[in-house]
Amino acid sequence: MKSRIHAHVGTMRQLEILLAVHDQGSINEAAKALFLTQPTVSIQMRKLSDAIGEPLYTFVNRLLIFTDVGLELVKTAVEVLDSFARLDMTLGNIRKTKPGTLRLAVVTTSKYFIPHLLGPFCEQFPDVDIQLNIGNREKTIERMKQGIDDFYVFSHPPQDIDVQSLEFLDNPLVAIAHQDHPLGKRKSISLADLCDEPFLMREKGSGTRYAIEELFKKHDLKPNIKMTIESNEAIKHAVMSKLGITIISAHTLTYGGQSGLIRLPVKELPIDSHWFFLWPTSKRPTLIASAFLKHIETNGRKLLQNELDRSALD
Repeated sequence: MKSRIHAHVGTMRQLEILLAVHDQGSINEAAKALFLTQPTVSIQMRKLSDAIGEPLYTFVNRLLIFTDVGLELVKTAVEVLDSFARLDMTLGNIRKTKPGTLRLAVVTTSKYFIPHLLGPFCEQFPDVDIQLNIGNREKTIERMKQGIDDFYVFSHPPQDIDVQSLEFLDNPLVAIAHQDHPLGKRKSISLADLCDEPFLMREKGSGTRYAIEELFKKHDLKPNIKMTIESNEAIKHAVMSKLGITIISAHTLTYGGQSGLIRLPVKELPIDSHWFFLWPTSKRPTLIASAFLKHIETNGRKLLQNELDRSALD
C-alpha cells in the first residue's frame, strides 16, 4: 500500500515557509525574510501542523523550538525543494545556464572570506540564488546533522558525522594587541608572556577557542582570561580599546581590517589550522553545488590563499 503522507504535507509554499521559520528561528523573522505578514506565516504553519496531525514546534522561554516531527518535516522539505531545484538546474543546463539555489552554512570566523569566494562564482553564474547562514559552531553542526545545506565550513570539522570534506585554505591563528602595547616593542615573545596579560577569549563551542585551549594545554599554561566575547569584531574592538590581547584567525585581519592593531611575534605561533568545506555523504549534490565545488578547488582556493599570503607580508 502506497503512503499517502504527501497528500497531507501541504503546498510547496508552506514548505518554503517552514524552512524560513526553522532557519530564522521565529515567526516574525521568517515573515520579514519572506516579505509576508506575521499572521500569514502563523496561519500557514498552523495549517501544516493540522495536516500532519502533530505540533511542529513549541515555545520554551519564548524561544521557538522544533519538535522531532517538525525536524523530520524540515528534512523532507529540504529534499522536496532540492528535487525541484535540481530539475530547474537540469533544464537550465540544457539551455546553457545554471539557475538554482546554493545553500551554505558557515561558522562565524569564515564570514570574512566566504563573500570573496562567492563574488567570482556569482559573476560566472549570475542567476544563482545564494542562501548564506552564519552561526556558531554548535548551530552549524546542528544544521549539518539535519542536512539542510549544500556545504558547511569549519576550521575543526566534527568527527562523528558521515561527511566528505575538502581542505581548501590555511587558517593561521595569530596573537594581536593594540599598536601601543608594550609587547609590541619586543622582537620575540613567548606564550608564557601572554599569560601575564589580560586575555580576551571566544565563547565555549568556538573552534578558535578550542585551538587556543589546546595550545595552552600543550605548554602547560593558562591564559589570564579577562573577558569572554562571542564576536570576532567585538574582540578586535576590545583589543583596540586596550582591554587586553587575544589570539585570532588571521582572516579577521586580512578581510576585516587591522587598523590600530599589531601582530605579536610569539614564538609558539601561529597555530596551524585549516578551513574545510564539508558536505553530507548521503546527499546527492545538485549541479550548482558541483559547479561551486569545482570553483573552490581551482580559482577560489588560489584567490583566497594569495590574499592571506599578501596580508602576512604587510
